[in-house]
Amino acid sequence: MSFISFAFMVFLPCVVLINFIVPIKYRYIWLLIASMVFYSTAGIGAIVILVLSMLSIYASGIYLGENNNKPKLVFLSCLLFNLGILFVFKYFNFFMQIIGIASGGAAGNIQLKNMIILTGLSFYILKSVGYLIDVYRGDIAPERNFLKLALFVSFFPQIVAGPIERAGNMLKQFDNPKPIDFDRFRNGFLQVLWGYFLKLVVAERLAIFVNVAFEEADGIKGAVHFVAIVFYTFQIYADFAGYSHIAIGVARILGIDVMKNFECPYLAKSIAEFWRRWHISLSSWFRDYLYIPLGGNRKGVIRKFINILIVFTVSGLWHGADFTFLAWGLLHGIYQVIGSIVSPIRDKVTKVFNVGRTSFSHRFVKTTVTFILVAYAWVFFRADDIGQALRIIRSSLAFTPWKFVDGSMYQYGLTRGNFLLGVFGIALMIIVDLVNSRGIVIREKILCQGMWLRWIIMIVGIVVTVVCGIWGPGYDVSDFIYKQF
Repeated sequence: MSFISFAFMVFLPCVVLINFIVPIKYRYIWLLIASMVFYSTAGIGAIVILVLSMLSIYASGIYLGENNNKPKLVFLSCLLFNLGILFVFKYFNFFMQIIGIASGGAAGNIQLKNMIILTGLSFYILKSVGYLIDVYRGDIAPERNFLKLALFVSFFPQIVAGPIERAGNMLKQFDNPKPIDFDRFRNGFLQVLWGYFLKLVVAERLAIFVNVAFEEADGIKGAVHFVAIVFYTFQIYADFAGYSHIAIGVARILGIDVMKNFECPYLAKSIAEFWRRWHISLSSWFRDYLYIPLGGNRKGVIRKFINILIVFTVSGLWHGADFTFLAWGLLHGIYQVIGSIVSPIRDKVTKVFNVGRTSFSHRFVKTTVTFILVAYAWVFFRADDIGQALRIIRSSLAFTPWKFVDGSMYQYGLTRGNFLLGVFGIALMIIVDLVNSRGIVIREKILCQGMWLRWIIMIVGIVVTVVCGIWGPGYDVSDFIYKQF
């Protein structure tokens, strides 16, 4: 079931209404039932795999909490079981393809056919593995109520595409639920509405142009591909941030606080800062459960660089079993290694020329360079193969400025009006991020206004999203990009 499906529009109000009625101490049971109903639309096979993962980490967690006998063996067995599920259903075919290429033999022809599509597999496996590691380390006590642990893994706003929450934050909320009041409902509703605006009005509109520009890559030159790269940079942000806003808003309406997943990422002044702002739940997961255990930056500069490359290579593969995702992740790792190497040179140049690090011009240049690096890396993320990515990057560098004014931009799926509306959506996202970067949460400011103004804002938001959104009969609205991961 997708957040942008008619079924979800019926499902959510029913869940919210019953959640208000159910006694607070039994609310977690109702949310688990709702979550399993939500995930059951992925199929019986998907439910079976989900339950097996839940049972494995529950039993292992209890054992680790009660026994000191061979804890490492139990921990590793459960860890390998869950990662094995991820490998078989997501990476086996890709792995055999690599074996075939490396050996030059027929091994690459060994493929698993008719695989079950396990929606949200990468997300809930990371949640499960994180819980298991926390219990093994002694950071949290094992959860003895299976239903609460099952809800942590399967909580329906998060299971498809995160945020990837930590057990320490979620489980205590099931033990001590927050009362649901009208202020939480309004706050959550506004965040959900913003999420739908980002997805349906901005992301889906930009996607039309991007899809045409990438599919017809060989017949396009110059500025069109540059615009397509910029559009995709904002498309994936609007798409994924839109999903995260909906998930966080729905959770808030249901009485659960979920971590923020984005913090104005395109205002970052370095690649390292970008990853502290983009997909925060995943970035922090890799930091805590992979980078730091590998040694982090504690074992010398060379080891630090190797650890960074390992983490970002794994991050690329986590996003998808394809060489394009591998290249995207590795490129971000290389960005950071190069950034660390040239950092002393930058510092010296800044000092020699007396450049004010806090000046607007300096911050603007750093933000622009970071944005360009991130945008061109996204090409590998979106392209069908490495060759197509390189052709699009090379084409985008061709000097064809007249295409901005001769009407060329309106020949790739978007009329002039829709193209300008897409640009307006990008501008609005930038403005909102600039305001948020100053510590101002627009949603909270709206809630402080008089009732008549609040209602006008909400009604206008709904009307604009419905009227300008790309959805409905005659258009097969694409699902959220990160759902496929």
